[in-house]
Amino acid sequence: MSSLKMFEKPLGMRDTFPITYEKVEAIRQTGRDFLRARGYDFIKTPSLEYFDTVGKASAIYDAALFKLVDSQGNTLVLRPDMTTPIARVATSKLLKEQIPLRLAYFANVFRAQQTEGGRPAEFGQMGIEIIGDGTVFADAEVIITAINLIQAFGIDSFKITIGHAGVLNCILKDYTESAEQADKLRTLLVERNYVGFEEAVAAFDLPKTKSDALLQFINEATNIGAIEDIEKYVRKNDALEYMQQLMELISFANLSQYVALDFTLSSHMNYYTGMLFEVFAEGSGFALGNGGRYDGLLHHFGSKVGATGFGIRVDRLLEVVPSNKSAKQTVAIIFNDEQFTKALEHAKKLREEGKRVTLQAKKGLVDEEAFTKQFDTIVYVSQEDLA
Repeated sequence: MSSLKMFEKPLGMRDTFPITYEKVEAIRQTGRDFLRARGYDFIKTPSLEYFDTVGKASAIYDAALFKLVDSQGNTLVLRPDMTTPIARVATSKLLKEQIPLRLAYFANVFRAQQTEGGRPAEFGQMGIEIIGDGTVFADAEVIITAINLIQAFGIDSFKITIGHAGVLNCILKDYTESAEQADKLRTLLVERNYVGFEEAVAAFDLPKTKSDALLQFINEATNIGAIEDIEKYVRKNDALEYMQQLMELISFANLSQYVALDFTLSSHMNYYTGMLFEVFAEGSGFALGNGGRYDGLLHHFGSKVGATGFGIRVDRLLEVVPSNKSAKQTVAIIFNDEQFTKALEHAKKLREEGKRVTLQAKKGLVDEEAFTKQFDTIVYVSQEDLA
């Protein structure tokens, strides 16, 4: 093995260094305490799943799946998301014991990268799922929980953009001439390619009333102030009434200032059947997380119940979480061989005071100056201490 290969990692994989690891653990603990206090039970699923079940149902692009074959010849995948494995567990067992379910998770997921672009192939996700409740109140709970969780991490400047798959599908169907045209426009919206959307509308050679409506929609739909503002593009339907109720419930929770409507919002995960949303925060150029109603995924597993939830990317959360200024004071106790017992006693006392204490033999230091720079306080156990 060459020296270069010895220190390389697989494409998209990252090492987690101590400082980052501690930040992740703090996020995990904050999230766990927060979600358990709201009635969510944590669940863990295997890192490996069958391709024919979780792999195909996940709606993650096939090229992004890590695949391998077990000793029986079955194709496996490293879990590409957490919602699909949880749906598998819920439909096979948990829904027989309790409905609705409120589940939470904190786990790593895996998505292969084709080129080196700085994107991780393994990253942590934290989220919740409400399974077995098809009401608007469950969707409101998911959005309110997402807002309150972001606040629990000390993040003040953020926004949740909400759309509805049914409303968008209705608009695209009404103003195009084929399912292929509607699918093309939907794909461009998933990619946030608004210029491409306008170019595609022009290329379709639609009747002027339809093309004008689509172009006006794409310019206005990301800045809708109220549900009524979208009604000129879509006939009155259940999805609009549902969204009206949802926004009212968020208003009742006094959280409307954190929410914006965006009816161009779409996802490549085709199991979203209703409300869907994304979370953005100041300091990150990417969405911190996303969620929505995914009744279609439960139907895939043979269960005719509703489901809704969200997931937050921990790596992106780290970019915007304020620094922890209340970290424990760090102390290094440096001792010679004969002072070890005294050093132990001193360390115990300081730890009881709530300090983080490192014991270090002086003769084990290669560069004492570099070592001591890591700590708030340095204590040398002297001969006088022994006396």
